[in-house]
Amino acid sequence: MAQDSGTRTLISQAQLDRGRGRIIYWTLLAVVVVGFTLVFIGPLYWMVTGALKSGQEIAQTPPSLFPRDPQPQNYVDAWHNLDLAKLLFNTFYYATGAVLFQLVLDTAAAYSLSKLRPIFGNAILGLMLATLMIPAMVLIVPQYVTVIDLPILHLNLLDSPFAIWLPLVANAFNIFLLKRFFDSIPEDLMAAAFVDGATPLRTLWSIILPMSRPILGVVSIFAVTAVWKDFLWPKLVMPSPETRTVSVGIYAFAGGTPMNVVIAASVIAAIPTVVIFLIFQRNIMSGLTTGSLKG
Repeated sequence: MAQDSGTRTLISQAQLDRGRGRIIYWTLLAVVVVGFTLVFIGPLYWMVTGALKSGQEIAQTPPSLFPRDPQPQNYVDAWHNLDLAKLLFNTFYYATGAVLFQLVLDTAAAYSLSKLRPIFGNAILGLMLATLMIPAMVLIVPQYVTVIDLPILHLNLLDSPFAIWLPLVANAFNIFLLKRFFDSIPEDLMAAAFVDGATPLRTLWSIILPMSRPILGVVSIFAVTAVWKDFLWPKLVMPSPETRTVSVGIYAFAGGTPMNVVIAASVIAAIPTVVIFLIFQRNIMSGLTTGSLKG
């Protein structure tokens, strides 16, 4: 261990400045970066190029690294044969509703736990976080029973967007993220607002939310990706072909569709989430780290 300007590091700056130390450092860094890049980009590359291959080429062993005869028509066939426009619209509609419900209800819950501090607030938060330890598969049956016969109202929510929206609202992880961010907002701002006569709701709207745009963006992106990638739950609660999400729709057509066309449909379905991440990656990182800088 070496100490440099009050910061303890595994390798001292003097060792890095030497010729051999610098070579070893940059070599290891390059190997790690290239290795992780291949691990994450490899499946995406295989999917994109696989959609350009013929049926025989994609089934051959060992697989080819590049398409010998690229067939862009596979993407056109996937768009028309699988009715991807309808599937993408359904998924976007469900994702939009999930974002709105989570932003309203999860924000209200986090604000209450962080700033209003109700009785037994810590116990309630602890119980919420304890639900993160429960495997998602364990909750499928009770959630499905609830959806087919909603308590008190006795409504059947199958093929209703509320069957997707309502389970997503109770998201302990998002509530915890929001609470941690709200905790980092100085109490002096809250006190000044109360002195000026602002109600808790007015304080939330005029002070807390404008300062919380990064974490609200993170929660929104999490909500979108949760709907976009989910398969089992939409398959159970959206049995009608008219209400299917894109993942369920691709699976339903996969049985009688060539594999290269199915892969092309998967590429098209993945494009929106990849684009969203590339556009908002800075917001994601700033939202996840800002709340941890308190103190």
